[in-house]
Amino acid sequence: MASFQVINFGCRATQADGGAIERQFQERGLQRAAEPADAEIVVLNTCTVTAAADQDARAAIRRIHRKNPDAQIVVTGCYAQRAPDEIAALPGVTAVIGNSHKHQLAEIAGISRPASDLGPQASNLGPQLSDVDCQTGSQIGGFVPLTRLTSDARGLTPEVRRPIFVSDIFAHTELQAAPDFDAANERTRPNLKVQDGCDNRCSFCVIPYVRGQSRSLRLPDVIREVDGLVAAGYREVVISGINLGRWGRDLAVSGERPRSPVFAGHAFEDLVRAILSETKLQKLRISSVEPMDWSNELIGLMAASPRIAKHAHVPMQSGSDAVLRRMHRKYRPWHYREKIGNIRAAMPTAAIGADVMVGFPGETDAEFEETRRMAEDLPLTYLHVFTYSARPGTPAAEKSGQVPAHVARERSRILREMASEKKLAFMRGFVGGTVEAITLSVSDRDPAAECTETLTDNYLQLRLTGKHAPNQWIRAKVEKILNGELVGVAG
Repeated sequence: MASFQVINFGCRATQADGGAIERQFQERGLQRAAEPADAEIVVLNTCTVTAAADQDARAAIRRIHRKNPDAQIVVTGCYAQRAPDEIAALPGVTAVIGNSHKHQLAEIAGISRPASDLGPQASNLGPQLSDVDCQTGSQIGGFVPLTRLTSDARGLTPEVRRPIFVSDIFAHTELQAAPDFDAANERTRPNLKVQDGCDNRCSFCVIPYVRGQSRSLRLPDVIREVDGLVAAGYREVVISGINLGRWGRDLAVSGERPRSPVFAGHAFEDLVRAILSETKLQKLRISSVEPMDWSNELIGLMAASPRIAKHAHVPMQSGSDAVLRRMHRKYRPWHYREKIGNIRAAMPTAAIGADVMVGFPGETDAEFEETRRMAEDLPLTYLHVFTYSARPGTPAAEKSGQVPAHVARERSRILREMASEKKLAFMRGFVGGTVEAITLSVSDRDPAAECTETLTDNYLQLRLTGKHAPNQWIRAKVEKILNGELVGVAG
């Protein structure tokens, strides 16, 4: 039986895409390999949010080709959509398949090796290389990808040319649904992508150009996927998207009628309410939602339901009004302060996190100080701090006043130290108290000490004394903080 492995880079949405790709292969009878070195087909599902993300993908391609030179290496995802020729020129790459064709990846991957080499199930993989015109990329039998050849491949024979399957992402409306399972917590917290794409145009962000317009998974499909996960025994599901709070807006425009007695419309709050009403899911966790989509209704719904994890991630990016305007963000600092205040007032023990960017073009010391001061003043419990990375084709990349790297690094250090202090202060508030946590796996960091890794309802890591089966919600008494984690006992 042919084997494959999917390696994911980047955000939760990319991780969920990887789950959908795995489903494609498994439906065709392929088996997931334990390691890339053991796989006949290796898919790299890439990110391109920063230059470092691109570099990570290139390094992985070289490493896999070195360790497993006979493997087909198929590169997909956001980096593949943005710079397919750049990737196709790398040694070992068999095919580059952008986000535009990701929904047909397993079918396309079948073109690169004869069926006899892929095992008895390969006849289900789709067209083989002999079925494709390497000059035009046209498949004999109907599927016509937009295929371009890298400039350095023009002199190669058709048998060794590396096809590129990329087309206009804005013309695509497909949204695959397949839960992704964190490799470390595969039995515990599946991630289900219910929205993709973005209609915003932040000046620093390349993602809309590689993900396309905002589109939503239809409600019946969401309910079916959640029901399937519940039936399989999962107790927590994380719903995610590129711009999650915009879920349903495209369905309203298309005129799709609600099909649920509790589903009043096409707002994100309606989706959350429907999941609670129509499934038996024990715990729903909501990933990142943009500030202006945190309506009072959504906050109230989260606060009132014990089935929704008390965890709000609200991207901030900057605390400077001038910087937010240059970023083309759709809120001002006072809007952000109000939203965070409303969340904290409704849920005093909730985790509240934020993304913050430093080093945006033209960011002055005074503007950074506005960001630092706002982050310090607000009841945030953790920060994801990013250094600005110029992305080709974005307006910010062309701006003057690029911040020197050493200045951006120092600003990042300041915020990261503050974030550590805020997280520690938040954790101290639970010592001596009782929390609810889901078991992940038995810890192997200290073989002499039996303990289980868990995650609390409000997004804190907790080491629980003793061995406990994964995927169980447990009440735990917190005894202390050790090495940045809560430590406690069941009961």
